[in-house]
Amino acid sequence: MSEEAAQPAHETPSNPEDVSYQAVEKEGVVTAIWEMQGQKHLRTIDPRSNEGKQILALFETAG
Repeated sequence: MSEEAAQPAHETPSNPEDVSYQAVEKEGVVTAIWEMQGQKHLRTIDPRSNEGKQILALFETAG
């Protein structure tokens, strides 16, 4: 089982430090959300958490 490449999920334009979120998918299911600052990984967010659900909801409404 190979892990698919992370896909950009949501970008916060109000932050001048370029913080973005990337959904990590495996077999079509989001397994993690990475909070990124440029190329630097800041933290991993569980997509089942309240914060993760909010980020995914923003992505779904933006698409």
